[in-house]
Amino acid sequence: MANHKSALKRIRSNETKRLRNRYQHKTTRNAIKKLKSVTDKKEAETLLTSVTSMIDKLAKRNIIHDNKAANLKSKLAKHVNTL
Repeated sequence: MANHKSALKRIRSNETKRLRNRYQHKTTRNAIKKLKSVTDKKEAETLLTSVTSMIDKLAKRNIIHDNKAANLKSKLAKHVNTL
């Protein structure tokens, strides 16, 4: 275990950030599952905008890779267009 003041603070802040990232990632995954289960096109289109913005935020904060974000958005848009 680290003994320096700054190292102890870093451990605390890392844990806080890890939990926040986990929460945001899980929330986004649940929103994606909800969007995939929707059958109404109007509702899916409104959900798509919010889910897309959530995915963009994850990519911006380096929680997920930019390419993964692009792939997810593409697949979801394709799914909504087929409804």
